[in-house]
Amino acid sequence: MMEELDFILEETKDQMEKALAHLETAFLKIRAGKASPGMLATVRFDYYGNSTLLSQATNIGAPDARTLTVQPWEKNLIPEIEKAIINSNLGFAPSNNGDMIIINIPPLTEERRVELAKMAKAEAENAKVSIRNARKDANNNIKKVNDISEDIIKGYETKIQEMTDKYVKATDEACTVKEKEIMTV
Repeated sequence: MMEELDFILEETKDQMEKALAHLETAFLKIRAGKASPGMLATVRFDYYGNSTLLSQATNIGAPDARTLTVQPWEKNLIPEIEKAIINSNLGFAPSNNGDMIIINIPPLTEERRVELAKMAKAEAENAKVSIRNARKDANNNIKKVNDISEDIIKGYETKIQEMTDKYVKATDEACTVKEKEIMTV
């Protein structure tokens, strides 16, 4: 019985960890003015008939804060990769020097920074919803366990609430850091 409750607690913690990890991945895709290989994390291109992530057939680097380089493992893929970057709606205009693709990251306007900060808040809110859903599921599962006292149920609900508070706070802190990063010129 207690093992079942501890399992529910552990499962809930895992779900909350995943929500936080997903948020951090989402934040990588929101550019903050400086070049990061994570900006191209979702770009796919046609690699011999298969839709392939850029990172699986290239080396992506950021030699400085305003430049990304994409070096394909096969030079004949350069036109296909350039087309995929343009079609990705990231707002990049890639160029190539025959060996690699070079992407100059334009500086962000104030308007775009505000828009990106709103996107970061929305991602944080989605993470909080996932964390709260994990709490709700855990509380429901605890109540389904047979032959346990109300005191034990209350104790586990308190532990789950403390865990929820901890992960919501971590989400808020991550969002604050990302917003500061976005708004810093």
